[in-house]
Amino acid sequence: MKKWNYLFDVPDFRKIRMIVHTDCKNEADDQFALAHHLMTPKFIVKGIIAGHFNINPREYGVGNTASASLDEVNRVLELMDVVGICPVIKGAEVPLPNEQTPVDSPGARFIIEEAMKEDDKPLFIAMQGAITDLAAAILIEPRICEKMTAIWIGGGNYPEGGQEFNLMNDITAANVVMNSSMNLWQVPMNAYKQLAVSLAELQDRVMPYGKIGNYLFTQMVEFNNNCKLEHWPHGEIWGLGDNPTISLLLEESERTDSYEMITAPTISYEDMRYDFTKANRQIRVYKNVDSRIAMEDFYAKLKINYPETDS
Repeated sequence: MKKWNYLFDVPDFRKIRMIVHTDCKNEADDQFALAHHLMTPKFIVKGIIAGHFNINPREYGVGNTASASLDEVNRVLELMDVVGICPVIKGAEVPLPNEQTPVDSPGARFIIEEAMKEDDKPLFIAMQGAITDLAAAILIEPRICEKMTAIWIGGGNYPEGGQEFNLMNDITAANVVMNSSMNLWQVPMNAYKQLAVSLAELQDRVMPYGKIGNYLFTQMVEFNNNCKLEHWPHGEIWGLGDNPTISLLLEESERTDSYEMITAPTISYEDMRYDFTKANRQIRVYKNVDSRIAMEDFYAKLKINYPETDS
Protein backbone atom coordinates (compact mmCIF):
# COMPACT_ATOMS: atom_id res chain seq x y z
CA MET A 1 0.00 0.00 0.00
CA LYS A 2 1.09 3.56 -0.73
CA LYS A 3 3.34 5.26 1.83
CA TRP A 4 3.04 9.01 2.14
CA ASN A 5 6.17 11.04 1.39
CA TYR A 6 5.87 13.76 4.02
CA LEU A 7 8.93 15.07 5.85
CA PHE A 8 6.76 16.12 8.79
CA ASP A 9 4.57 14.42 11.35
CA VAL A 10 1.27 15.40 12.91
CA PRO A 11 1.43 14.79 16.67
CA ASP A 12 -0.93 12.01 17.60
CA PHE A 13 -2.90 14.15 20.05
CA ARG A 14 -3.73 16.58 17.22
CA LYS A 15 -5.21 13.93 14.94
CA ILE A 16 -8.94 13.49 14.51
CA ARG A 17 -11.17 10.65 13.39
CA MET A 18 -12.92 11.26 10.08
CA ILE A 19 -15.76 9.61 8.16
CA VAL A 20 -15.99 10.73 4.53
CA HIS A 21 -19.46 10.64 2.97
CA THR A 22 -19.45 11.21 -0.77
CA ASP A 23 -21.80 11.00 -3.77
CA CYS A 24 -18.65 10.30 -5.71
CA LYS A 25 -20.14 9.62 -9.16
CA ASN A 26 -22.63 12.48 -9.16
CA GLU A 27 -20.40 15.02 -10.91
CA ALA A 28 -16.62 15.30 -11.05
CA ASP A 29 -15.45 17.13 -7.93
CA ASP A 30 -16.08 14.69 -5.07
CA GLN A 31 -13.13 12.62 -6.24
CA PHE A 32 -10.78 15.56 -5.54
CA ALA A 33 -12.05 15.93 -1.98
CA LEU A 34 -11.86 12.18 -1.36
CA ALA A 35 -8.23 12.09 -2.47
CA HIS A 36 -7.48 15.15 -0.34
CA HIS A 37 -8.97 13.53 2.77
CA LEU A 38 -6.89 10.41 2.29
CA MET A 39 -3.66 12.37 1.82
CA THR A 40 -4.18 14.49 4.96
CA PRO A 41 -2.16 13.10 7.89
CA LYS A 42 -4.20 14.97 10.50
CA PHE A 43 -7.14 12.71 9.61
CA ILE A 44 -7.56 9.13 10.72
CA VAL A 45 -10.05 8.12 8.03
CA LYS A 46 -12.22 5.49 9.67
CA GLY A 47 -14.46 4.82 6.69
CA ILE A 48 -15.83 6.12 3.41
CA ILE A 49 -19.59 6.02 2.82
CA ALA A 50 -20.92 6.10 -0.73
CA GLY A 51 -24.07 8.24 -0.92
CA HIS A 52 -26.93 8.55 -3.38
CA PHE A 53 -27.77 11.32 -5.83
CA ASN A 54 -31.20 9.97 -6.50
CA ILE A 55 -32.82 13.18 -7.70
CA ASN A 56 -30.56 13.24 -10.79
CA PRO A 57 -29.64 9.59 -11.28
CA ARG A 58 -28.18 10.08 -14.77
CA GLU A 59 -27.56 6.85 -16.65
CA TYR A 60 -27.40 4.78 -13.46
CA GLY A 61 -31.14 4.97 -12.81
CA VAL A 62 -33.16 5.62 -9.67
CA GLY A 63 -32.09 3.33 -6.85
CA ASN A 64 -28.62 2.67 -8.26
CA THR A 65 -26.69 5.87 -7.57
CA ALA A 66 -25.14 4.89 -4.22
CA SER A 67 -23.83 1.79 -5.98
CA ALA A 68 -22.32 4.02 -8.67
CA SER A 69 -20.68 6.13 -5.96
CA LEU A 70 -19.37 2.98 -4.28
CA ASP A 71 -17.73 1.83 -7.51
CA GLU A 72 -16.17 5.26 -8.01
CA VAL A 73 -14.76 5.37 -4.47
CA ASN A 74 -13.11 2.01 -5.07
CA ARG A 75 -11.70 3.26 -8.39
CA VAL A 76 -10.14 6.30 -6.68
CA LEU A 77 -8.59 4.10 -3.98
CA GLU A 78 -7.12 1.81 -6.63
CA LEU A 79 -5.63 4.71 -8.60
CA MET A 80 -4.13 6.10 -5.39
CA ASP A 81 -2.72 2.68 -4.48
CA VAL A 82 -4.47 2.73 -1.12
CA VAL A 83 -6.98 -0.11 -1.49
CA GLY A 84 -7.77 -1.40 2.00
CA ILE A 85 -6.81 1.85 3.77
CA CYS A 86 -10.25 1.89 5.45
CA PRO A 87 -13.71 0.33 5.07
CA VAL A 88 -15.84 1.44 2.11
CA ILE A 89 -19.54 1.27 2.90
CA LYS A 90 -22.68 1.73 0.85
CA GLY A 91 -25.25 4.26 2.03
CA ALA A 92 -28.97 4.48 1.34
CA GLU A 93 -30.17 4.48 -2.25
CA VAL A 94 -33.22 6.68 -1.58
CA PRO A 95 -34.12 9.73 0.56
CA LEU A 96 -36.00 9.50 3.85
CA PRO A 97 -39.77 8.96 3.43
CA ASN A 98 -40.58 11.28 6.35
CA GLU A 99 -38.91 12.90 9.36
CA GLN A 100 -39.65 9.96 11.67
CA THR A 101 -38.59 6.99 9.54
CA PRO A 102 -34.94 6.18 8.81
CA VAL A 103 -33.75 4.47 5.65
CA ASP A 104 -31.53 1.85 7.23
CA SER A 105 -28.27 1.12 5.46
CA PRO A 106 -24.76 -0.15 6.17
CA GLY A 107 -23.64 3.48 5.94
CA ALA A 108 -26.01 4.66 8.67
CA ARG A 109 -25.02 1.73 10.86
CA PHE A 110 -21.32 2.50 10.36
CA ILE A 111 -21.85 6.09 11.53
CA ILE A 112 -23.52 4.82 14.68
CA GLU A 113 -20.85 2.21 15.34
CA GLU A 114 -18.00 4.70 15.03
CA ALA A 115 -19.76 7.44 17.00
CA MET A 116 -20.52 5.16 19.93
CA LYS A 117 -16.93 3.98 20.34
CA GLU A 118 -14.94 5.13 23.35
CA ASP A 119 -12.10 7.15 21.83
CA ASP A 120 -10.26 10.25 22.99
CA LYS A 121 -9.96 11.58 19.43
CA PRO A 122 -12.90 13.70 18.25
CA LEU A 123 -15.03 12.35 15.41
CA PHE A 124 -16.06 14.37 12.36
CA ILE A 125 -18.13 13.35 9.37
CA ALA A 126 -17.67 15.13 6.04
CA MET A 127 -21.07 15.17 4.31
CA GLN A 128 -20.44 15.99 0.65
CA GLY A 129 -23.90 15.42 -0.77
CA ALA A 130 -27.33 14.32 0.42
CA ILE A 131 -27.42 14.11 4.20
CA THR A 132 -29.65 10.99 4.23
CA ASP A 133 -27.36 8.57 6.02
CA LEU A 134 -26.51 10.95 8.85
CA ALA A 135 -30.20 11.71 9.42
CA ALA A 136 -31.02 8.00 9.39
CA ALA A 137 -28.28 7.35 11.94
CA ILE A 138 -29.70 10.08 14.19
CA LEU A 139 -33.19 8.59 13.97
CA ILE A 140 -31.89 5.11 14.80
CA GLU A 141 -29.55 6.23 17.61
CA PRO A 142 -30.03 9.85 18.75
CA ARG A 143 -27.14 9.61 21.23
CA ILE A 144 -24.64 10.02 18.37
CA CYS A 145 -25.49 13.74 18.32
CA GLU A 146 -23.45 14.29 21.46
CA LYS A 147 -20.47 12.33 20.17
CA MET A 148 -19.52 13.82 16.80
CA THR A 149 -19.49 16.89 14.55
CA ALA A 150 -20.93 17.00 11.05
CA ILE A 151 -19.62 19.26 8.28
CA TRP A 152 -22.24 19.56 5.54
CA ILE A 153 -21.61 20.98 2.10
CA GLY A 154 -25.13 22.02 1.21
CA GLY A 155 -28.04 24.39 1.51
CA GLY A 156 -28.93 27.68 -0.11
CA ASN A 157 -27.50 31.08 0.73
CA TYR A 158 -28.31 32.63 4.10
CA PRO A 159 -30.55 34.07 5.28
CA GLU A 160 -33.12 33.32 2.58
CA GLY A 161 -32.19 29.79 1.51
CA GLY A 162 -33.52 28.41 -1.74
CA GLN A 163 -32.71 25.74 -4.27
CA GLU A 164 -29.42 23.86 -3.87
CA PHE A 165 -28.53 20.43 -5.24
CA ASN A 166 -27.30 18.57 -2.13
CA LEU A 167 -30.28 19.81 -0.15
CA MET A 168 -32.67 18.97 -2.99
CA ASN A 169 -31.59 15.33 -2.83
CA ASP A 170 -33.14 14.96 0.65
CA ILE A 171 -34.88 17.96 2.23
CA THR A 172 -36.42 15.63 4.81
CA ALA A 173 -33.02 14.45 6.01
CA ALA A 174 -31.75 18.03 6.23
CA ASN A 175 -34.68 18.90 8.49
CA VAL A 176 -33.98 15.88 10.71
CA VAL A 177 -30.40 17.05 11.18
CA MET A 178 -31.37 20.71 11.65
CA ASN A 179 -33.94 19.77 14.30
CA SER A 180 -31.54 17.46 16.14
CA SER A 181 -28.82 18.36 18.64
CA MET A 182 -26.00 17.40 16.26
CA ASN A 183 -23.02 19.76 16.31
CA LEU A 184 -23.26 21.04 12.72
CA TRP A 185 -20.96 23.13 10.56
CA GLN A 186 -22.85 24.09 7.40
CA VAL A 187 -21.08 25.31 4.27
CA PRO A 188 -23.89 26.73 2.11
CA MET A 189 -23.73 27.42 -1.60
CA ASN A 190 -22.38 30.98 -1.41
CA ALA A 191 -19.41 29.71 0.65
CA TYR A 192 -18.57 26.50 -1.19
CA LYS A 193 -18.79 28.22 -4.59
CA GLN A 194 -15.73 30.26 -3.55
CA LEU A 195 -13.49 27.31 -4.41
CA ALA A 196 -13.35 27.97 -8.15
CA VAL A 197 -10.55 26.53 -10.27
CA SER A 198 -9.83 26.64 -13.98
CA LEU A 199 -9.34 23.58 -16.17
CA ALA A 200 -5.99 25.02 -17.28
CA GLU A 201 -4.97 25.20 -13.62
CA LEU A 202 -5.92 21.55 -13.13
CA GLN A 203 -4.09 20.50 -16.30
CA ASP A 204 -0.95 22.15 -14.93
CA ARG A 205 -1.19 21.22 -11.26
CA VAL A 206 -3.15 17.97 -11.10
CA MET A 207 -2.92 15.97 -14.33
CA PRO A 208 0.87 15.29 -14.28
CA TYR A 209 0.90 13.68 -10.83
CA GLY A 210 0.33 9.97 -10.84
CA LYS A 211 -2.49 7.86 -12.20
CA ILE A 212 -4.83 9.58 -9.78
CA GLY A 213 -3.89 13.08 -10.95
CA ASN A 214 -4.42 12.11 -14.58
CA TYR A 215 -7.77 10.55 -13.76
CA LEU A 216 -9.02 13.48 -11.69
CA PHE A 217 -8.33 15.85 -14.57
CA THR A 218 -9.53 13.70 -17.45
CA GLN A 219 -12.81 12.65 -15.83
CA MET A 220 -13.59 16.29 -15.07
CA VAL A 221 -12.89 17.31 -18.67
CA GLU A 222 -15.07 14.48 -19.90
CA PHE A 223 -17.95 15.52 -17.65
CA ASN A 224 -17.48 19.15 -18.63
CA ASN A 225 -17.68 18.24 -22.33
CA ASN A 226 -20.68 15.95 -22.02
CA CYS A 227 -22.92 17.93 -19.66
CA LYS A 228 -25.59 19.71 -21.70
CA LEU A 229 -27.17 21.89 -19.00
CA GLU A 230 -27.57 25.47 -20.18
CA HIS A 231 -26.47 27.20 -16.98
CA TRP A 232 -23.66 24.91 -15.76
CA PRO A 233 -20.77 24.13 -16.00
CA HIS A 234 -19.29 27.29 -17.43
CA GLY A 235 -16.77 26.03 -19.94
CA GLU A 236 -13.34 26.64 -18.41
CA ILE A 237 -13.91 26.70 -14.65
CA TRP A 238 -15.19 24.34 -12.00
CA GLY A 239 -16.02 24.59 -8.33
CA LEU A 240 -14.25 22.18 -6.00
CA GLY A 241 -16.86 22.92 -3.38
CA ASP A 242 -16.36 19.74 -1.33
CA ASN A 243 -12.77 20.53 -0.38
CA PRO A 244 -13.76 22.77 2.56
CA THR A 245 -14.46 19.55 4.48
CA ILE A 246 -10.66 19.37 4.67
CA SER A 247 -9.61 23.01 4.84
CA LEU A 248 -11.96 23.98 7.69
CA LEU A 249 -10.20 21.45 9.89
CA LEU A 250 -6.76 22.69 8.86
CA GLU A 251 -7.53 26.32 9.70
CA GLU A 252 -6.52 27.86 12.99
CA SER A 253 -9.32 27.59 15.51
CA GLU A 254 -9.11 31.33 16.12
CA ARG A 255 -10.51 31.97 12.62
CA THR A 256 -13.96 32.79 13.96
CA ASP A 257 -14.45 35.56 11.39
CA SER A 258 -15.33 33.10 8.62
CA TYR A 259 -18.58 31.85 10.15
CA GLU A 260 -21.59 32.89 12.19
CA MET A 261 -23.43 31.02 14.91
CA ILE A 262 -27.13 31.06 14.08
CA THR A 263 -30.30 29.27 15.08
CA ALA A 264 -30.67 26.15 12.96
CA PRO A 265 -33.51 26.72 10.51
CA THR A 266 -36.19 24.38 9.34
CA ILE A 267 -36.38 24.15 5.55
CA SER A 268 -39.42 24.54 3.35
CA TYR A 269 -40.34 21.52 1.26
CA GLU A 270 -41.82 23.80 -1.39
CA ASP A 271 -38.97 26.19 -2.14
CA MET A 272 -36.14 25.22 0.26
CA ARG A 273 -36.24 28.58 2.02
CA TYR A 274 -35.11 28.84 5.63
CA ASP A 275 -37.52 29.34 8.52
CA PHE A 276 -36.07 30.49 11.85
CA THR A 277 -39.24 30.45 13.96
CA LYS A 278 -38.48 27.16 15.70
CA ALA A 279 -36.32 27.36 18.82
CA ASN A 280 -33.53 25.09 17.59
CA ARG A 281 -29.95 25.02 18.82
CA GLN A 282 -27.19 27.13 17.28
CA ILE A 283 -25.17 25.85 14.33
CA ARG A 284 -22.02 27.15 12.65
CA VAL A 285 -22.72 28.59 9.17
CA TYR A 286 -19.72 29.53 7.04
CA LYS A 287 -19.65 32.79 5.09
CA ASN A 288 -16.14 32.35 3.72
CA VAL A 289 -13.74 29.50 3.07
CA ASP A 290 -9.99 29.80 2.62
CA SER A 291 -9.59 28.81 -1.02
CA ARG A 292 -5.83 29.33 -0.89
CA ILE A 293 -5.19 26.80 1.86
CA ALA A 294 -7.77 24.41 0.42
CA MET A 295 -6.27 24.27 -3.05
CA GLU A 296 -2.57 24.85 -2.37
CA ASP A 297 -2.61 22.13 0.27
CA PHE A 298 -4.25 19.73 -2.17
CA TYR A 299 -1.82 20.54 -4.99
CA ALA A 300 1.18 20.17 -2.69
CA LYS A 301 0.04 16.84 -1.24
CA LEU A 302 -0.65 15.44 -4.69
CA LYS A 303 2.76 16.53 -6.01
CA ILE A 304 4.63 15.23 -2.93
CA ASN A 305 2.96 11.83 -2.94
CA TYR A 306 2.53 11.20 -6.67
CA PRO A 307 5.54 12.78 -8.39
CA GLU A 308 5.61 12.98 -12.17
CA THR A 309 7.96 9.97 -12.34
CA ASP A 310 5.09 7.85 -10.98
CA SER A 311 2.70 8.85 -13.76
